Amino acid sequence: MSSTTEQATGARTWSVAEHLDDILTAVQPLEPIELNLLDAQGCVLVEQVTVPVALPPFDNSSMDGYAVRAADTERASEASPAVLTVIGDVAAGSSGTELTVGPGRAARIMTGAPLPPGADAVVPVEWTDGGTGAGPARTMAPHSASPQGSGGQVRVHRPVTPHAHVRARGGDVCAGDVALEAGTVLGPPQIALLSAIGRPAARVRPRPRVVVLSTGSELAQPGEELAAGQIYDSNSFALAAAAKDAGAIVYRVGAVTDDAETLRATIEDQLIRADLLVTTGGVSVGAYDVVKEALTSVAEEEPEEREGEAAEATEGAEGAVGADAEQAVHRAHVDFRTLAMQPGKPQGFGTIGPDRTPILTLPGNPVSSYVSFELFVRPAIRAMMGLADLHRPVVRATLLPPHGAGDEEPAPLTSPEGKRQFLRGTYTGGERPEVRPVGGSGSHLIGALAHADALIVLPETVTKAAWGREVEVVLLG
Repeated sequence: MSSTTEQATGARTWSVAEHLDDILTAVQPLEPIELNLLDAQGCVLVEQVTVPVALPPFDNSSMDGYAVRAADTERASEASPAVLTVIGDVAAGSSGTELTVGPGRAARIMTGAPLPPGADAVVPVEWTDGGTGAGPARTMAPHSASPQGSGGQVRVHRPVTPHAHVRARGGDVCAGDVALEAGTVLGPPQIALLSAIGRPAARVRPRPRVVVLSTGSELAQPGEELAAGQIYDSNSFALAAAAKDAGAIVYRVGAVTDDAETLRATIEDQLIRADLLVTTGGVSVGAYDVVKEALTSVAEEEPEEREGEAAEATEGAEGAVGADAEQAVHRAHVDFRTLAMQPGKPQGFGTIGPDRTPILTLPGNPVSSYVSFELFVRPAIRAMMGLADLHRPVVRATLLPPHGAGDEEPAPLTSPEGKRQFLRGTYTGGERPEVRPVGGSGSHLIGALAHADALIVLPETVTKAAWGREVEVVLLG
């Protein structure tokens, strides 16, 4: 990484790709751990899982009905039903070996119950009289309520073929088969499979714990009364929701006032539960840009000074660990950069604390912070999870004027030379994908962001984009 001093002097402007590459080079996948199945949902499996026992483990009925020998029903019809003697019930959860179905016999069987010896098919109850001697049954009489229960006779009105309505042993997966490959993301179907083969836990890369905090003395929390000069804190909610959507476990911290010491103390408190820190606001060139002030002063210390402070903090005292924790922020290296992009020009990235926890500092304007999250933070979270697919889908689409533009075609979109611009848009897929801008280019226009489902990308070399041209589009939903 380049030094903070170099960035502070504006000696270099970074491209979007360079900044992202720097982040992804530094961010490493989290170490695998064993998690209970429900805790492992959304995580990436790190081992191949094989099937220890066939699924299903025995032949069983897929219907409520009667277990029979198929040959006994081959001539059954409405006019001339096959009459079979009922020898008992086979319920789900029973061993299925208590009864043997011989010629001219049948056993009432419930869905999921094992097929008893001698039977090779199941007749659905709707194809029988249900043992009542009347017309076709609609349901099977409860075991406790039927006087005939599991005895008497049943009339079968339709024939069945061998193996009809029977789930064969191993019909789903066989013992020794690969159930799931390493790298699989565990969603509900995968959790179901693991539990079905008897696995109570899985070895996965955990979801990263992401702490999101916003800065600014002007910020009030939703539900509070706004004082003069205040606005509601939307950034921390937006970024926390976006981090959760990316797969992280999220902790949102209320807005921190524009005080460097308060911010340092807040970050120190949060390090214990953070795999990644994300801040928003305070990274530009203003007199109250607290994130830059709090972290630049630390990062710009001479290496010898930092080493000397560390030695003093640990010198022969039982309180060394406590001192080390109190000075966690002083083990920081954060670069504050100017990026060739709009919105989101001011960015910061580095590590902080004794465990070198990654920290990304995003600008404070709502659109800038959200676009920055999508471009830089989301890929970092997914890289920490061990996912192969880090980025939002990117497609090509025809650029059309905004809805409601009227009969007169508006002027083409413009973009500053040398900057990659990301404009909010609404995307329509299909054979001829289209995208339309929504809202203006201002980085404070959060109302337009709420109606966008895509980002229109205008490269550094494009200063004017005519309607009807093909553009790159990042899909957000």
